Amino acid sequence: MHTWQDIVLAIGSLVLAGALIPSIASKDKPALWTSVVTGTVLAVFTVVYGSLSLWYATITTGITTLLWAALALQKIFK
Repeated sequence: MHTWQDIVLAIGSLVLAGALIPSIASKDKPALWTSVVTGTVLAVFTVVYGSLSLWYATITTGITTLLWAALALQKIFK
């Protein structure tokens, strides 16, 4: 059974992940530092959520982390 907090955090992460899709598809990218810092903080959140057994939030925040990493790589290899 998942707590309501896990579900709320997971939905929020999915909304944020969806909001990144246009940036990933666009030729315009956020600043590299923005992508690196945001991805790093989200990676820490992913570990924290996992340590609390918030599995939906762990998975969805991990996805959002990977999307920010993809944006950073796109900026580097642009």
